[in-house]
Amino acid sequence: MEVNDFSCFYKIYTLQYRAIMNYDSSNPILSSRSFSHAESGSVATLSETINRCLILLALVFGAALFSWVSPGATASAVGNKLTLFLILGFVTSIVTCIKKEWAGITAPLYAIFEGLVLGSISRLFDFAYRGIAFQAVALTFGVAFGMLILYRSGIIQVSDKFRMIVGSAMFGIAMFYLISWVLSFFGIAVPLMHSSGLFGILFSVFVVAIAALYLAIDFDFIVKVSDHGMPAYMSWYAAFGLMVTLIWLYLELLRLLAKLRDR
Repeated sequence: MEVNDFSCFYKIYTLQYRAIMNYDSSNPILSSRSFSHAESGSVATLSETINRCLILLALVFGAALFSWVSPGATASAVGNKLTLFLILGFVTSIVTCIKKEWAGITAPLYAIFEGLVLGSISRLFDFAYRGIAFQAVALTFGVAFGMLILYRSGIIQVSDKFRMIVGSAMFGIAMFYLISWVLSFFGIAVPLMHSSGLFGILFSVFVVAIAALYLAIDFDFIVKVSDHGMPAYMSWYAAFGLMVTLIWLYLELLRLLAKLRDR
């Protein structure tokens, strides 16, 4: 496994941790080596990658809606299903990172499992804060669209330094989540994680900002996959990476909105 692939693991870990913590209350960093594996035969195109992003997005929405409206969706029933969906989503995401050529199968499965997770978590939050899920969805698409405009206009340049800074921040967030998770076994809560005070809100804003900035890296990866004539399965992998970031962004926005509601 290449060093750049570990960035994907950090992002997935951060996402999975946030999903678990929400219930209880990438793409690779690009390098020239990443694009040295093109094979003869069909290659990824930009239109194919965009279509596959839309397919994964539709699967996420469909699964989330199913989980939301499923009979007996009480808080306890939702919680019982959530652990299974989290495990399945985590396993398929790790397999996708390791075996990119399987992304055509594992990425849709990941979208379905994570959609079920999102539907369950959103329903739990909506029990406590009516309408919060719709607000988080609207903000997620608003942020994604805004970042796309900034990237396409050239205002945000995805350079190696940009990737290093954003990737380092993401790694720091993942390590902070890991430490908080370990401390929770000893009954030690980290106020910054769940507090609705000023510092808790600022922390959530920071994490949301990093997730948003990572969207620019995802957009750049999607473009480079087609520009460098990567194998066709990489279009699924690029779409998968974008979906991971969007789900992470949605969960962070959901948590931030909950903190603001608590105030």
